[in-house]
Amino acid sequence: MPERMPLRERKQQRAREQIVAAAFELFAERGFAAVTVTDIAERAEVGRTTFFRYFGDKQEVVFSDEQAIVEELTERHRALPPVTDLTGAVAQLRAVATDLCRELTADGEHYRMHERLLRENPELRDRAARKFARLSEVFRATLLERGASAEVAVLAPQLALACFTAGNALADGDPEALTGAVDGTFARLSELSPEN
Repeated sequence: MPERMPLRERKQQRAREQIVAAAFELFAERGFAAVTVTDIAERAEVGRTTFFRYFGDKQEVVFSDEQAIVEELTERHRALPPVTDLTGAVAQLRAVATDLCRELTADGEHYRMHERLLRENPELRDRAARKFARLSEVFRATLLERGASAEVAVLAPQLALACFTAGNALADGDPEALTGAVDGTFARLSELSPEN
């Protein structure tokens, strides 16, 4: 039987979930720009201090689930056998990217709202782009640590990021389409080989 989380941790998790749920409800009702931290805290029935214990600003709430997902996938990538060639590195990152897609779309309605917020708010799109750039840097460092050349360590994450970005655009906010669209963009890379 799995060990139960201590009461304090359960309360913290519940408060965090209440804040996220309240924020997304308000964003859906009023739009991102019209919602304040005070509005979110009041809807979640927590104080502003509690809000800031979990989130630095309202933008962070939009990306609340992604950080844990990205950290978990990064650890999974680090646990894979080292690869030093471009084909092998891209194949590993393809698996990580499709896992990321499945995780991000596990709650289809939340994913749709998240994508809508990004489409409608340039500051959120910019923050998402910066988060993915940091993730690309983490993969670069991991590949270097594991013996890949600088060229492979830089190119493989950039190719993976491009495939994810293109697949995300092709899926157009549809959680059912995201994983296949991203995987399909990776598959198209084979058309770039000189044999074709």
